[in-house]
Amino acid sequence: MPVDSYALLPPYRIKVVEPIPFLDAGQRRKAYAAAGCNPFELRADQITVDLLSDSGTGATSSAQEAGAARGDESYAGARSWFRFRDEVRDLTGFDHVLPVHQGRAAERIVFSTLLRPGQICLSNTHFDTTHANVELAGAEARDLPCAQALDLDSDEPFKGDIDLGELERTLTGPEGDRVGMVLMTITNNGLGAQPVSMANLTAVAALCEQHGVPFWLDAARFAENAWLVREREPGYGDWTPRQIANHAFQLADGCMISLKKDGLAPVGGLIAVRDPGVYTACEANLIATEGFSTYGGLAGHDLERIAQGLREVVDPAYLRSRAAATERLARLINEAGVDTVQPAGVHALYLNAGRLLTHLEPALFPGHALASELYLRGGIRCAELGSLYLGELDDEQRLVRPAPFELVRLAIPRRVYTDAHLDHVAATLARIAKEPGRVPGYRILSAPKLLRHFKVRLEPAV
Repeated sequence: MPVDSYALLPPYRIKVVEPIPFLDAGQRRKAYAAAGCNPFELRADQITVDLLSDSGTGATSSAQEAGAARGDESYAGARSWFRFRDEVRDLTGFDHVLPVHQGRAAERIVFSTLLRPGQICLSNTHFDTTHANVELAGAEARDLPCAQALDLDSDEPFKGDIDLGELERTLTGPEGDRVGMVLMTITNNGLGAQPVSMANLTAVAALCEQHGVPFWLDAARFAENAWLVREREPGYGDWTPRQIANHAFQLADGCMISLKKDGLAPVGGLIAVRDPGVYTACEANLIATEGFSTYGGLAGHDLERIAQGLREVVDPAYLRSRAAATERLARLINEAGVDTVQPAGVHALYLNAGRLLTHLEPALFPGHALASELYLRGGIRCAELGSLYLGELDDEQRLVRPAPFELVRLAIPRRVYTDAHLDHVAATLARIAKEPGRVPGYRILSAPKLLRHFKVRLEPAV
């Protein structure tokens, strides 16, 4: 199919640049050993291409920085707060808005407000910190992904959907009274950056209303989900991404957003809610733990960057270009002989490490092995979403229940890397794919019980 190169051009030009380091192979091996073979423990000045996360790692625009220069740092009632609040209200339709310093702060406040010990939070997929904050509230985080999500190779357009049959059976079954809330993550970061359809969100909203269960969105990537709805779901091709996002928000009772993603900001998050009683309870928690309700742990210049970012992120030209860059990288990786979760999302690609490294059993963590090799061969930092992250370990740190898939996430920062950087990623994977049997497995030396992938220490199993 012919590609309209003009339509796919990034709608910006680069005005400020930052140098990146180029360590040689020996320096990378030494750095990785000192980091306990954990990408999270590497220093930023040891990384050439950093695909560890798309959270807070994007580039800001000249308009955002101009707004930041006007930031009002008053403790209460700052002008920057009112600009932020009004922008969020216009985008989401929620009257009650609270700023927080990042998404996991919103999770902590919302779950401690809405969930009681012993209750269940149902989701298409909870991500790592979301799952942890549900558990810290004494509740159970239970995932109900749709059946299509289990086929990594299919071109099903909305693998991020929740299983509506399982949701209804849970709500009407003997555990129905235990369900404290339903939380839909858009896009579904834990399942291959796959989008959620508007049809699925509409059905979830109807079920939640029928059973009197609060329905919330984890909307860190609301704009990217809206773009994929526009491109893939019949009936939305003439809608703008902003209109689609607004429609999604209006189906829910509230939302949590990490604004380090589709807020295009280095820091920030928000809680937006319809019910004034829930707002009042969340506000009291916020003031006690984050800051006054007109700043929530953010500086005035942060609020200004976010307010502008929420405008820029729904620009169709920006979203078209970003999606095209991810699709291009997926094509190059697939041509190099490495499978990715299909179809390509926007904020990340997920490599099928289990299929590539068939010589490594799950107990040797093939996802982590491939992520490690990408750093050792090419200075590329990324993270696995396989048995190291999702598997069940015994007290001796041995794997007793592997993850369903051994994946590696390549998270693409917004407006940061050129095609040349992404070409390097594909070329490094091509070299690995020529001799996958040379990639060693890993064993755990030590790990915390909660969110172990952040602080685990490992060594090659050779």
